[in-house]
Amino acid sequence: MLRDSDNAKGTPSGSLVAIVTPMMEGGHIDLPAFDRLIEWHINSGTHGIVVVGTTGESATLSSQEHIDLIEHCVKRVAGRVPVIAGTGSNNTAEALLFTAEAKERGADACLLVTPYYTKPSQKGLYQHFKTIAEGVDIPQILYNVPGRTMCDLSLETVDALADIPNIVGIKDATGDKARGVELIAQCGDRLAVYCGEDALNCDLILAGAKGAISVTANVAPAEMSRMCELALAGDAEGAQKMDDALRSMHRDLFVEANPVPVKWALWQMGLIGRGIRLPLVELDEQFHVKVLDALLNAGIKVGQ
Repeated sequence: MLRDSDNAKGTPSGSLVAIVTPMMEGGHIDLPAFDRLIEWHINSGTHGIVVVGTTGESATLSSQEHIDLIEHCVKRVAGRVPVIAGTGSNNTAEALLFTAEAKERGADACLLVTPYYTKPSQKGLYQHFKTIAEGVDIPQILYNVPGRTMCDLSLETVDALADIPNIVGIKDATGDKARGVELIAQCGDRLAVYCGEDALNCDLILAGAKGAISVTANVAPAEMSRMCELALAGDAEGAQKMDDALRSMHRDLFVEANPVPVKWALWQMGLIGRGIRLPLVELDEQFHVKVLDALLNAGIKVGQ
C-alpha cells in the first residue's frame, strides 16, 4: 500500500526516482545492474521508485519486458518503499492491460501518461482515464507531459478526474511554474501533485506539491531526497541551497532527449553499462563535457 497518508488520498511524498532501465550494449536488460540501482536508491533515502516510465524507456520495451520489469522491481524492493509502475499507453485497452498486470504483480500505484500521437480531445482524455480507474482498483497517478506527447491535460479535466476515488495524483511535467501553482491551488486537496520538471522541483514543493518524480534523482538520490524533505518541512532556505547545487544537472541532463544524458552519466559514474535502445543512441560527444561538468559541480564522482 502507499504510505505517508497525510497526503491527498494516502499518496507518498518526497523524492520518487524515475529510474532508468540499465541495458547491456546489445540492448538486453541488465537486471543485476537494475538491482544495484534499487539498493543504492533505498540506502540513499529515495522515497519511492517509478519503474518503466519515460526515463525507463517504456516506449522501447516489449509488452512482456514491461510487465516482467514491474514484477522484478516489486520483488526486489520488497515493500521497503512504494513502487509506482508506468502503465500508460496511447490506446486505452493496452493501458488497461498494463495497469491490471501491475496490480497483479504487486505495484503500489500506477503512473499513466496522456495518450501520445493519437491527440484525443479533453472529453476523450477524461473517458480514457475514467475507464482505466474504474477498470482496475489500484491508486493511479495522471502524467501530463505535453512536450513529449503533444497532448495536454487541461486543468478543468484534471479537476473532474480528481473526484474519481482511485485517481490519487498527477505528475505535472508541463514546465510551467504558474500552471503548477494553479494546479496545486485547485486540486491539491484531492490529488497529490508531483513535479515532473526537475528545474521546478523545489519551487513547486514549497508551493504545496507533495514531491518530485525526478530524473536528477537517478544520479543524486541522497541530495534529491534531502532537498525534498527540507522543502516539505517548509525550510525554504535549506531546500533552495541544496537545489542550487543541483541546478546544472536539472538543466544539462536534458541536453538531449531523456534518458540519453542520464544513462550516459550513470555509465560515467560506473553504475550501469552504456546500453540504450534504438531509436535512441548514446549521448553525442559534443555534450560530454557539459554533462560531466554538471556532475562534478554537484560533487558527484565519475570514472569509478
